[in-house]
Parts: sequence; C-alpha cells; structure tokens
Amino acid sequence: METKNLLSLATEFGCPLYVYDAEKIQSQYTRLTNAFSKVKSLRINYAVKALSNISVLKLLRQMNSGLDTVSIQEVQLGLIAGFAPHDIIYTPNGVSMEEIEEVAAMGVQINIDNLSILEQFGAKHPDTPVCIRINPHVMAGGNSNISVGHIDSKFGISIHQMPHLLRIVENTKMHINGIHMHTGSDILDIEVFLYAAEILFEAATHFKELEFLDFGSGFKVPYKKDDIETDVEELGKKLTRRFNEFCKKYGCELTLAFEPGKFLVSEAGYFLAKVNVVKQTTSTVFAGVDSGFNHLIRPMLYGSQHHIENISNPKGKERFYSVVGYICETDTFASNRRIAEITEGDILCFRNAGAYCFSMASNYNSRTRPAEVLWHNSKGHLIRQRETFEDIVRNQVVIDL
Repeated sequence: METKNLLSLATEFGCPLYVYDAEKIQSQYTRLTNAFSKVKSLRINYAVKALSNISVLKLLRQMNSGLDTVSIQEVQLGLIAGFAPHDIIYTPNGVSMEEIEEVAAMGVQINIDNLSILEQFGAKHPDTPVCIRINPHVMAGGNSNISVGHIDSKFGISIHQMPHLLRIVENTKMHINGIHMHTGSDILDIEVFLYAAEILFEAATHFKELEFLDFGSGFKVPYKKDDIETDVEELGKKLTRRFNEFCKKYGCELTLAFEPGKFLVSEAGYFLAKVNVVKQTTSTVFAGVDSGFNHLIRPMLYGSQHHIENISNPKGKERFYSVVGYICETDTFASNRRIAEITEGDILCFRNAGAYCFSMASNYNSRTRPAEVLWHNSKGHLIRQRETFEDIVRNQVVIDL
C-alpha cells in the first residue's frame, strides 16, 4: 500500500488502527496455488487463528479457500462467512469431547491429535470420517516458541505410537480419511520439511481409504529487508513430484492440503499508531505511541520483529529510537531502531501486522481494542468498529456490597 493511503486511513478512522491490503492476500494465495499447480487436487485451508475477521474470511472464500479452525467459535465464524461445513477442517487441542462432537454434528472435518480422544470418538462415532494429526518429531521452524513438531510438543500423536493408533482404528472400525502433520512456523529448511513429509507418506500407507494428506504450513515470510523466507516455488516443485509419485503408488489421486495463515495475511497487515511523546533520557530516545502490547503483543511475547516506518516523515533524517507503548510495565516494540526523525503527533506504521496481531489483542489496562479496515478496490472499508468503554463493562455484573 502507498504511504498516502495509510495516512488517509489514519485520518479517517483514527489511531491505533489495523489495515489489511486485500490485493496482497490475493497475490499470496495465487503464489501458493501456482507453486503447486501440477498437483491434480490441491486444497488451501486458511488458518483462521491468524486473523479471524469475518470480512477477511469472506475474501478468502471468494478465492476458493477452505478453513483451518482450532475452536468451535472459529468454525462458527467460518459458517457466518459463508463457508460450507465440508470446506472446514477442525483441529483442536485439549478441548472437551462435547465440543468435538458438536463440531462433528455440523458436518465439519474432524482432525484428532490424541489417542484417548481418538478411541472415545471412534467408539461412539465409527462412521464419521476422521483425520489423524501425527507428530513427526521434526522441527522445520526457526522459533522454538512457535514450533510444534518437536518431541516435547503437546500437539499430535507421536509417530512412535503408530502401533497403538492402528489398534484403536482396528478395534473401533472407524473411518480414517486424512493424515495431517504440522512442523511449526517459520520453515527455514525445505529439505527438513521434505524429510517430515516422508514420515507422513509412510504413515499414510497404513490406511486404505484416505482422501487427503495435510502438510500443515509454517511458511516463513520476510520481516525486514533481505530477510530469508520459505521458497514456496522450490518446495512446490519438490513436494509435487514426490506427492504425485506417492499417489500413483497408493492407487488413487489424493488431495494435497495446506493450512497457511501467516503466509497469506502477515505482509498484508499494517498497524498504525500515533506518537504521543518523544522522551530523551540519559541513554535512549523513546518514542511513546498510543498503543501497547495490549494491541500488538508479538514483540514482547516471543521477540518478533516488525519493521517500523515514520510515514509522517518518510524522507526525514534517520535517528535511533526505542519505540514503546503506554502499558504500565515494560512495553517495547523495538529497541535502538533507525527510524526517520520522529516528532509528537507523527504516525508510525508497523509492517507484517496481519497475522497473530489483532487476533491476540486484549483489554489489558482496561484499554479498548482498535478498529480494523480492509483496503479493497482502492478504498478503505471499516470491518470492525473501534471498541468503546461500554464494550469493556458490558458483560460485567456489578453487585451490591
């Protein structure tokens, strides 16, 4: 998006503000489908947890995306956005059997990652198609805080528990129609990912009525200039060749599924915040904005980096700043960062703010959450109103003491 458009939106809708570029989401989706264009049956299931605004979900539905959900509430959002139940896969972790059964009754594809739950569900609902989530014990991701394929992960059924898994399936006569894995976020080494894929292929040979193999996602996107990213084109060539070979050996054409979240929406997102104060101390110049980790927690939670620009003075002389928020404890977006000279009232733009940003926002310090805008067809569309104080107190029950 152009700077002038972002500034215009900040003026129109106020700050802090989340902005999503629909064209970027569409181009990322097309890039991924093009990379796997030689797969006869490809399914992209957008990971709702990355950014769950209904208008964004509707945009993805128009592109023929499915949905990857992790809660019954995400399933409900998908249905509101117009997705058919069969276009949604539900991969919970640690939820109740009652929730799983409620989602299954909606006609949504169930994905189970726990032997106990698998046995319970299979005994009660043997005719309901179920996907099994395998933990290959392979880490293809770069951030240990968000990798999920390692041996101590709470996610998935260990590949070493395959004999037990097969006994459950045989005893319950349940219908297994898919095998799934997810190695974690920020895939750095394609060869490691392909190694994990071989484990999934081997697991799949134990099941004769599969319809799809789901390879998760975790494609890394660039967060700064010259940053490394997953080469999805190279991955597409290598995995397509191997997948097609497997399908031929298996005896039928399976669907290859992915569940991208960050890859589709991260670079499409911009977070705009206004500078409240510029504070010089004995060692640092702080730029304090009208936001905090209540709106964008990723830098404080697991050290993520978001490129920050002063879009009010983009050609100004660069100085070093620590950009901090207004939350009443350590609340740092960036330390000692080169940014065009900042004055109070300037608008700072945080890049890569589409994934796991608004969706992780809170009302900490009793602050309201920002508005969201979708930039679509060269126009800003308000897709979530800014919260008010009334929203914060709405569900509180004040008792007489």
